[in-house]
Amino acid sequence: MSTSGHAAFIEHLYINHHPWLQGWLRRRLGCAADAADLAQDAFMRLLAAPRQFNSPPEARGYLRTMANGLCIDLWRRREVEQAWLQTLACRPDAVEPSPEHRALIVETLLEVGDMLGRLSQKAACAFIMAQVDGLPYREIAAQLAVSERMVKKYIAQAMLQCALIEAGLAG
Repeated sequence: MSTSGHAAFIEHLYINHHPWLQGWLRRRLGCAADAADLAQDAFMRLLAAPRQFNSPPEARGYLRTMANGLCIDLWRRREVEQAWLQTLACRPDAVEPSPEHRALIVETLLEVGDMLGRLSQKAACAFIMAQVDGLPYREIAAQLAVSERMVKKYIAQAMLQCALIEAGLAG
């Protein structure tokens, strides 16, 4: 499909399905502003990754699946933000970061969470025990019932994922 044909196709989808999708999102989220944002995001994704549909129900099914994923991402982000805000509430006001710094921290926490999700459960646990709890490899190995060499392998896997995030190559 040509670029102009694709744009016309997306325009047709937008006109015919945007109000429905936004209503579906509003019922799911209970917030008109969030529904409008996510509906817009869904159509922006369609513009970025062209896709053909054979019928209106197929298009709606795809949009609903995509929007559901966007809802999950939104809820997850808010959960991380809430945890971060609770952590900040325990700190003195003099060390409270700027809103921009907070946004960067939340984004980093989400990236680390995604990275941990790509690892095996033992590798993720080993990384957290080493980096967050500060446990030595010997203790981690004992808790995970693996060798110290395996713990080193787990940490290396996690560090590689962190390096990929830093390089902008994680995905």
